[in-house]
Amino acid sequence: MLSKFTLWKLSCLLLLFPSVTLSATLPKSTEEILQRLKLDPVILANVESELQVPKDWIERARKEGKVRIFATLEPAQLNTLLAPFKERYPFIAVETAEASREDRAVRTLVAYKSGRIFTDVLEAVGGTFYMFKEENALEDLRSIPTVKNLPEGTKDPEGLWVGTYKLYWCMAYSTRSVRKEDLPKKWEDLLTNPRWRGGNIGLVNRPNLWLLQLWKTKGEKWARDFIARLFSDVKPQLRKEGGSSLLELLAAGEFHAVIPANPARTYQKVSAGAPLGYHCPEPAPASVNEAVILKGATNQYAARLYLNWLLSKEGQIALYAAQRATPVHRDLARKEFIPFADSILGREESFRDPGLETKVLPRLLEVWSDWWSRGGTRLR
Repeated sequence: MLSKFTLWKLSCLLLLFPSVTLSATLPKSTEEILQRLKLDPVILANVESELQVPKDWIERARKEGKVRIFATLEPAQLNTLLAPFKERYPFIAVETAEASREDRAVRTLVAYKSGRIFTDVLEAVGGTFYMFKEENALEDLRSIPTVKNLPEGTKDPEGLWVGTYKLYWCMAYSTRSVRKEDLPKKWEDLLTNPRWRGGNIGLVNRPNLWLLQLWKTKGEKWARDFIARLFSDVKPQLRKEGGSSLLELLAAGEFHAVIPANPARTYQKVSAGAPLGYHCPEPAPASVNEAVILKGATNQYAARLYLNWLLSKEGQIALYAAQRATPVHRDLARKEFIPFADSILGREESFRDPGLETKVLPRLLEVWSDWWSRGGTRLR
């Protein structure tokens, strides 16, 4: 139940703005999320109208009875995310699986080619998108009502993928070792400031996350020169660990910064007491987590209900609560939904989409892999 004070506030809102509606029967898990994030329930005004879908979708989803999701979240995060969905659609059982993006996408595609479809919703397709497209393996998602809430660039013009949340790929740093005045305003500053040299940067072997965007914005010549100077002059530590492990090593003093780093994951470490900060040189590399529905999947309508909910304000806020993922919903483009917002907002952005991965990534990897194979300060 909503508190008397909250109901009073909502009543006042409705008197002032009669066109605004808000359900007084939000899922209990949604109310708990709003309280935990200290958000006014008014933020979910009109959520019921957002979630309206063709009547036959509900009936068909009820007959299907479940939805299978190949996700990017950890089990605890999925529990937080899915709780409101399960309350709203108790007749849909949710089956989830987790794996690395490459493993998840490639396995799904190989299985699809052999006639086996073992998921309905697939997330983080990235550069494999065009392989699925060539197989005619993807449903058109433009009929999903909440897709209209996504800004241009965060959804496929042909409707074959939608972004579910926004990602930034900049740098995490040790607040014990790095002064704010030493943080690079532009990426070129990493090359000229001596304090970053000699193994003070832990570098991850994932140029697709951040350098693709810089290649796009700055051009191929700039990117080739930047890579060469990064490896030959700065001499970062070349690391094999994943993002979370590197942030733990950063907090332990193994190096002074990690590139690339995600603000949501860094925020989780900071919330647990790690002495870390986050910073975006310009331009700030950005992307979205792409989701698709496989053509021929057995739970088409349950999958559509799930994506429609996930792209609603309620779903986006639940996703933010689960992993501090920045919403793509145009009405939630607000500072409180961007971890380390002061280090990100106001900067020029460079955006990556699946097309960029297909066209540019092979050339980028050729240059990057050559330098990576030569080694850095300490290859781990």
